[in-house]
Amino acid sequence: MAGTISEEDIQKVREASDLVAVIGERSPVKQRGRDFWCCCPLHNEKTPSFKIDPSTQLWHCFGCGEGGDVFSFIMKTEDLSFPEAVRRLADRAHIDIAVADGRPGIGGNRKARLKAVCAETAAFYHRQLMRDPGPDASSARRYLSARGLGGDVPKTWQLGFAPGRGQLVRHLSAAGFNAEEMSQANVALVGKGDGKLRDRFYNRIMFPINDPQGECIAFGGRVVGKGEPKYLNSQETPLFHKSQVLYGMDKAKAAMASTGVAVVVEGYTDVIALHEAGVKNAVATLGTALTMRHIRLLSRHARHRIVYLFDGDEAGQRAADRALAFIDDSMTPEAGKSRIELAAVTLPDNLDPADFVAQRGADELQELIACAQPLLKYGIERRLARHDLGRAEGRAAALVDALQVLAPIKDSMLARDYAVQIATSVRAREQDVIDQLARLKPPRAEDDGPAEERSDGPAADPRSVAEAGADLPRAELNRLRFERELLSLAAQRPDLALRHADALAQTQWHGRAHALVAQSLLDTLAENPAAPAALVVTRAAQALPAAASILTSGSMTDAAEPDILAAFLVEELAIGDVEDAVAALKARLADPARMPADEYEMLYEAVAAMQKDLGRRRQNHRPLASS
Repeated sequence: MAGTISEEDIQKVREASDLVAVIGERSPVKQRGRDFWCCCPLHNEKTPSFKIDPSTQLWHCFGCGEGGDVFSFIMKTEDLSFPEAVRRLADRAHIDIAVADGRPGIGGNRKARLKAVCAETAAFYHRQLMRDPGPDASSARRYLSARGLGGDVPKTWQLGFAPGRGQLVRHLSAAGFNAEEMSQANVALVGKGDGKLRDRFYNRIMFPINDPQGECIAFGGRVVGKGEPKYLNSQETPLFHKSQVLYGMDKAKAAMASTGVAVVVEGYTDVIALHEAGVKNAVATLGTALTMRHIRLLSRHARHRIVYLFDGDEAGQRAADRALAFIDDSMTPEAGKSRIELAAVTLPDNLDPADFVAQRGADELQELIACAQPLLKYGIERRLARHDLGRAEGRAAALVDALQVLAPIKDSMLARDYAVQIATSVRAREQDVIDQLARLKPPRAEDDGPAEERSDGPAADPRSVAEAGADLPRAELNRLRFERELLSLAAQRPDLALRHADALAQTQWHGRAHALVAQSLLDTLAENPAAPAALVVTRAAQALPAAASILTSGSMTDAAEPDILAAFLVEELAIGDVEDAVAALKARLADPARMPADEYEMLYEAVAAMQKDLGRRRQNHRPLASS
């Protein structure tokens, strides 16, 4: 955007503006250990509660809950915008800054080398698919042809074949790449026994995974013939985090922008089949459920709506049920310009998208997409359909089941409108249903900003959060505290955030602000893996004003080494998420009459397995002494 300040100039100003010196010009600072403390310039206090960390160049006030970097300090104390704060500090440091027409991309030799490894690997795999006369490659070509993916499709999508047996390693070595680069790009593995470098993928059809700019960053491989796992994706690398990438995004984003619609499916071949049939706004997740991080990425290009296209089989229906977790205030008219419209449709006759377009054509699929229901309506109708509405008992159960869909937005006008529709379907009085809606408890704690994020001092006792206005059970206060501690640690140690990026993306954040901050943090590090802590906080604060106080409020860093603390917090939150999932499934099992016997048995077995795994994880999860 014209008129913006370049990243290079912002970094120059940041490096020239020592936080301790800038704050010291407004309030006397005293050193305690490695940190500096002073009375907060933002509110009246007699005892210093304002901490400055010179190593991360971040500050936090444990009295008023504010925090951030040097730019946010100038913005808050002088009531300036971000560009104005940058210019004010530039004048202080006698730095001339230029106006840029766009923010320059952030690269780096290491990142460029890993992309070069992926590009050369993709080219090698493609040549093997197209030219290898061996029986394995021939089987791969026959499979693709049988799926309607022959002709020009392999060239368009640069499909390939991985022969294994060290052929890729030898090729890349001859091309000048070393073992460390191959391992970091995750196209090769070091054997545990002999230490030899081996091809990661063997006898698989290969699908290059590109970033939104069209550069290869990872791979997905489908086994030829029988074998497990059927699909194998690249593991996490400095380039690739599966919870942040959508297959086909590079090819779909233009169609998303022109149509305003994004279509989400579940497989590589589905995406390719839809594009080849003319449905060019389709993408797929990569072995994970759709996340809010994905939705945010899609909403940048698809301004109108995002349509989740579910397979008609049992797995597709389970995915449909999981999608209801995305219902929140962002789907209501009150969200204004930030509103996200999610819609859903289930394909008939147990078909997947590729089979559907092959049998019935793209036009019929486009009609289904155009008629996709809003996710709220879709979820409510799925819940109602589970019950016999011809019986009083069935209608009563249906009312309870369907209203739960509205719990996350129960205070919105949209929820009241849907509650009235539910009342009609179950033959209940409208006011009775609206009253029942009002009594619902949201599935997780809401977070509207500073009150929940504040603490009264470095100890960060959970009771201080309650005193700040959050009337929550102690277990929930602890959960919110651990979320805040993990985000703060991730911001101050971006290398740990990268290591645990998938965990950050998949955590079911109980604080809504925490979810937004996590998304911003991952966005920044995806663009620039070497981003310093202060830049991470700056970007997050631009997305959400409360982010700065969240990311500077951590107080458990003295409890353990950062690596150990990060692993502890990630596992603590993951165990909590599993506990929430088990509780939700148990609630469904409480009334066996509300579901078919085979579904009840399947859920019962799933809960038993989850509880067993939960017990093992709890036993292995050792609490920190001061947590």
